[in-house]
Formats: sequence, C-alpha cells, structure tokens
Amino acid sequence: MLDPSLFLDYLETINVGFVTGVPDSLLKSFCEEVYGRYGVNSKRHIVSVNEGNAVGLAAGYHLATGKVPLVYLQNSGLGNAVNPATSLTDPAVYGIPVIYLVGWRGEPGVHDEPQHVKQGEITEQLLSVLGIEHMVVSKETTLEDIINQFSKTFSSSLSQGKSVALVVRKGAFQKGSGTFEGHDEELGREEAIGLLAERMGTDDFVISTTGKISRELFEYCKKNKPENSSHNFLTVGSMGHASAIALSVALQESEKTVWCLDGDGAALMHMGGLATIGTMKPENLIHVVLNNEAHESVGGMPTVAGKVDLETIAKACGYASAVTLKTRADLEVLLASGLGAIAKPALIQVLVSTGAREDLMRPDTTPLQNKEAFMGALRV
Repeated sequence: MLDPSLFLDYLETINVGFVTGVPDSLLKSFCEEVYGRYGVNSKRHIVSVNEGNAVGLAAGYHLATGKVPLVYLQNSGLGNAVNPATSLTDPAVYGIPVIYLVGWRGEPGVHDEPQHVKQGEITEQLLSVLGIEHMVVSKETTLEDIINQFSKTFSSSLSQGKSVALVVRKGAFQKGSGTFEGHDEELGREEAIGLLAERMGTDDFVISTTGKISRELFEYCKKNKPENSSHNFLTVGSMGHASAIALSVALQESEKTVWCLDGDGAALMHMGGLATIGTMKPENLIHVVLNNEAHESVGGMPTVAGKVDLETIAKACGYASAVTLKTRADLEVLLASGLGAIAKPALIQVLVSTGAREDLMRPDTTPLQNKEAFMGALRV
C-alpha cells in the first residue's frame, strides 16, 4: 500500500503545489494526509463544493503560478468535471495540466452499490475519451511504480498541457496522519430523521439525498413505519440533485406535501437549485437540510456549510420561509405547530452532529423497485 505522506512528498518534488477536490471514501487516507499537512481551505488545499469547481480552482492555480495542481474525486464526479476538462483545461483550448486522483467505485468484478456500477464500468473508457492518460493504483502499487510512470510519460504529458490520472482501487493507500474533527450538536442526524418521518402521513412524499440520509430514512420506515416506505424515493446517486427531483415532483403533485431530505454537502454542490425552487415557489415543498458540516458518507472531511448562511440564502432565493433549528426541542416545537401553517417553499436547516451507526441498514430493494413503488404510491 502507498504511504500518503511519501506520495505527497513526491508530488511536491514535481511542483504540485495545490490540492483540491471532493472527498471519496476510497481516498480517505489520502485526504487525511492532505488535511494534516495543508489544513482545510488554505492556499494549498480547498475542499471544493463540486468537481467541476475543483477543476476551475486548479486552473486558476496554474494560471497564477505555472505549477501543476492535483484534483481528487470519486469517479462519479468525473461527470461534473467533463465540461471544464474539455472546454477549459484541454490542450485544444488552454492546455492546463491537471493530475487527477480518482477513486474507482464500482470497478468491474468488485461488489459495490448500484449507483456506482455504470460509472465503474466506463471510468477507464471515459478517461480515454477525454484524452487523459491514466494509471491504475492498487494495493500492490509502490511509490516507485508511480515515479516510473511519471518519468516515462506523465511528466512529458503535463509539460505539454495535458492532464493525467491515477485511478485508485480500494485499499491502495495506508492510513494518513491527519484526522477529521467531528461536529457536535445536541441532535443526531438519525434522530432528526426519525422525528420528521414519524410526523409524515399518507399525503407526504420524500426525496432523500444520497448516502447516510437515505439509509437512515430507509431503516426508520422499515422498522417503524413500513406503510410509508413506498413514499420515499431514495436518491442513491446523483449527489446534489435531490432538491431538483423534489421540486419537479412537487410541481406535478400539488395536492401532496413533498419533502426533500438533503445534506449540507449535497446542498452546496448544486446550490443553484435553491434559486430554481425560490423562483417556482411550490406551495407544497419542504426542503430540509441536515447540516453536520461534513462529507460524512465518504469519510468525514469538513464542508464549508458552517460558514454559509443557508437560511438567508434560501430567503434571498425566494423561499417563502426559512428557519434554522439547533435542538430536539426546536424541531419538536416546529413539528407540533403543524406543518400546514409553514409558508412554502420552506427551508428547514437542522444542525446535527456527525456520526452514524456501524450497523446502519442499506436498502433491500433495487433502485428500479424503489422507483416503481414510489410512482405507484403517488398515484393512489
């Protein structure tokens, strides 16, 4: 396995002076090392809100310094990066060299969640189509192997304004020296989801974002409210797009109350969605952001959500109401007051702690089964 500290040492010797990206569970050890060495949101390292934005940050760094940046991301994030990778950094345009460190979720032959399967199948093909030469990094790969790859072709490609990629398999990195500090609040995320789900009735429908939020909602309903399970669309992929899905459902099903259970990282990733919701003004949409200031589902690296006033942003975008809740009592009072009285679209930001149970359930239905059950329930 690669020592992330020695890997970063090597990157510094080849003038990689800036690191940015969106965290991935397969890159957690690398991210820990980056966090410990450069901190979060410094001149040397920025946790980006989305992968396309990370490429933009990388391009700006190169323009200012002439040096090479590194962008880390899960392979699903390549979709967000395609536009700037083809229209900004590509040699046919500005020729800005970028080193991509790509976590390979859904690798063929390796069991993974359904949302990763297609992207895993096409990761290497997509990089080839983009003209990005790549090397696969596994547990057996040594730092010398990587140095040799740079000596053979990567360094030459970078000097010509081309980008290169290291595609990282699970377990390729040793544990890093840094740690991610947890975020403490009185209310836990799973507890908050349970309180919300408990109050939902037969005309309430939920679009939940990818990761732990969907898993916690699924488990609560399976154990406590199975009759509502078909009312939950578990958005297992497409991070940042749950609010757009919820908006469209709300517009088409105006007699139903539609909830979006979002995370802070997801809300930040495509925050322009708030402007669309505020413009369309659906009077049956409640947008809940469970904010623990962390990308918890992929390792726990901090987000910038603690420094962003989502409540004020939502109001400025046109939400009819927005509120931030900090305690269980705050949430219980709001729910007890009757959600019908809340002006909608409404943003409810709930500040929650990081942390999740190790034995948290995963959905036992396929995405297709979930979709069909949800659509069937909507039509009742």
